[in-house]
Amino acid sequence: MNINSVTLSGNLTKDPEMKNVGDTSVTKLRLAVNKRVKENGEWADKPMYFDVDAWGRQGEIVAQYCTRGSHLTISGRLDWREWESDDGSKRQAVSIVAAVIELPSKREAEQARGGGVAAGSATNAPSGSDFVKQNATNPTDFAGDDDIPF
Repeated sequence: MNINSVTLSGNLTKDPEMKNVGDTSVTKLRLAVNKRVKENGEWADKPMYFDVDAWGRQGEIVAQYCTRGSHLTISGRLDWREWESDDGSKRQAVSIVAAVIELPSKREAEQARGGGVAAGSATNAPSGSDFVKQNATNPTDFAGDDDIPF
């Protein structure tokens, strides 16, 4: 059996970039996730960076409501690609294709913007758990955090 599944929780390193590809859109994200390492006898955070592709409406929502520094939780699959560069050398890259993206809560978004909601800001963005519920394969499968046995 093969399994290709990944879940990451981290912060955007820059604003999302949305592009149209044919009749759909793709939003490119760069997510920083910290790893705890011991350096010179002390624990420190070492950032790791991941490229994420969010397709269609999900990507459009992220591009509309998230900015650099936004905290996201992303579940999806790894995608490996290979190409030949202009100089003839073979290149390869791994990215994450998002299946579910949990947006920051309204409180987290307001704190990231400096504590208050600015005029004209997106105050009706779906909250993280609402977004997961809306985008689940079968919305009745998601009962919320209350049914987790730990």
